[in-house]
Amino acid sequence: MRARDLAVGYETVSVDSDALEAARLMAEHKLPGLLVLDERGEPKAILPASQMIKVLVPAYVIEDPTLASVVDEKHADRLCQALAGRRVGDCLSSKAAPPPIADPDDTALEVAALMAQVRSPLVAVAEKTQAGPGGRGQGGTHLLGVITASHLLHELLGAAGALSTT
Repeated sequence: MRARDLAVGYETVSVDSDALEAARLMAEHKLPGLLVLDERGEPKAILPASQMIKVLVPAYVIEDPTLASVVDEKHADRLCQALAGRRVGDCLSSKAAPPPIADPDDTALEVAALMAQVRSPLVAVAEKTQAGPGGRGQGGTHLLGVITASHLLHELLGAAGALSTT
């Protein structure tokens, strides 16, 4: 099975999307992360749900987790205010690497190896686009979809006959 066959539609956001809306999207759809697209619609980064949670937690609590026990629920309910007025790009880690991108012709094992190598919960599947006639314009990538780790695992186990039928 090839990456193009495994790729599915997936929620994406842009670097300029509202951070609170992105968090809601993750929560409502129980997503491990979101694929973030740049201004050209090309894959820029993956925003893991854990990174979004990190944005919510005050820095002093991250530095000293014992302080979490003294913050009452009334104040804990205000954590989401940390996202107010922020964009997705503001929530990306300064160390955010470009997302792993599989070629549509990559095999399931190649996708699995890429996912394992970069420890990513998802891999974008995109094909390179060529520059226009006479070299005008610039080439880029066309997103075909995404392969999540759970979907890939399901497909690999199914192919091996290792899935339970009960």
